[in-house]
Amino acid sequence: MVMAGELSPALKADLEAVVGPQGLICTPEELVVYECDAYTIAKSPPQAVVFPESTQQAAEVMRVLHRHEMPFIPRGAGTSLAGGCLAVEGGIFISTARMKRILKVDTRNRYARVEAGVINLHVTNATSNCGMHYAPDPSSQMACTIGGNVGTNAGGPHTLKYGVTVNHTLGATLVLPDGRIVELGGPTEDPAGFDLTGVLVGSEGTFGLITEVVVRLTRNPTTFRTLLGVFETVEDATRTVGDVIAAGIIPSAMEMMDHLIIKAVEEKFRFGFPLDAQAVLIIELDGLEAGIDTLAGRVIEICKANKAREVRHATTAEQRMELWKCRKRAFGAIGRLSPSYCTQDGVVPRAKLPDILRFIQATAAKYDLTIANVFHAGDGNIHPILLFDERDEEQTRRVLAASSEILAECVRLGGSVTGEHGIGVEKLEPLKLMFNERDLAAQRRLREVFDPQLRANPYKVYATGAACVEVLKPMRKAAL
Repeated sequence: MVMAGELSPALKADLEAVVGPQGLICTPEELVVYECDAYTIAKSPPQAVVFPESTQQAAEVMRVLHRHEMPFIPRGAGTSLAGGCLAVEGGIFISTARMKRILKVDTRNRYARVEAGVINLHVTNATSNCGMHYAPDPSSQMACTIGGNVGTNAGGPHTLKYGVTVNHTLGATLVLPDGRIVELGGPTEDPAGFDLTGVLVGSEGTFGLITEVVVRLTRNPTTFRTLLGVFETVEDATRTVGDVIAAGIIPSAMEMMDHLIIKAVEEKFRFGFPLDAQAVLIIELDGLEAGIDTLAGRVIEICKANKAREVRHATTAEQRMELWKCRKRAFGAIGRLSPSYCTQDGVVPRAKLPDILRFIQATAAKYDLTIANVFHAGDGNIHPILLFDERDEEQTRRVLAASSEILAECVRLGGSVTGEHGIGVEKLEPLKLMFNERDLAAQRRLREVFDPQLRANPYKVYATGAACVEVLKPMRKAAL
């Protein structure tokens, strides 16, 4: 397998024959844009970026790369937070940026077929007039793509009730590393045979290139009740989460923001968040008009039983949308607090939320770091945000060490090292806390069914095991 180095004239000519000169970039000045995704700690540019415009063209590109034994890395919008689309030792990025057509919307059968480069929010925008939407709604939904969402099994605030990407992916078109096109799943519910679509979701580009996806459409709720609980302590807020679920109530979303996030968001958006609060919970209920006020009243009682000093209502659709805008753009607001930040992604059982937040606080003190918290509290998917300056080598080392300890504690508490960001290059070592070598070997064998030469997104997830860590060590040192 050919790895790092300049793009050979022969490969360049073959790629341009497929996509044209306008469909290929390979100059150092242009490639620097692609040296990292949203996990900015690790940087390494590809040898080229190619832009196919259809499944057939993508298959031709893959056949060219197969002949030249060249590794490739699928790339959507580059919003991955775990280095999932990083060119560890060179290779060719295959960008889906020009594959952004919504090919079919079938409201009667409640599905849409879209190309992999379609922006997540655009699916909902295209179907809202039909009274439907695409339920998974990651915070980056205004930028992230459906193909990338499938790659990492992305979540979002409203997946507490509706489920994550795998629950809304009916099928996909996959171009294998040798250029063959295969269809997995399809519009029909529960097709016969193995659930290969479920295997594909979360594979982070290690099986091939996803070019089209059949997504499930969900009917819009009749009504909403959106509440903002204000708490004096983080523990009171997290205890409320478990009590709401224990009462048999499943909100469509339960999101928590701590004091640092409240401060950053309020400075940015001027929504009216209480700056003296230590935590707020955004709790949204949806469904039929009948009975929803009773549920909302019960949720308010639970908040107050856990010492909420007030519970506010979003009384208009505009207030509701503004509140959700603040939550989903919270990560961007962090730039007001720090020049750099690293967003972690772990999962714990809901009842363990107070424990993991205490641990995060202690870890921040141990490493002399500031850590803010905003996360999907309803399903225990935490997102501690470690603030630092990546130009400072010592700070960066402390951030990596603190991140590893937080993920290890998630596993110790019965959780996982990722909820929706994926493994990428960031979590290769933490993954070993969940799986032994036999488990990882079994997963690698599954990957090799699709990609026997290991050219698809190499050095990611479970594909190459410990060898990948050795490759990444010098790259991480260079990033420091």
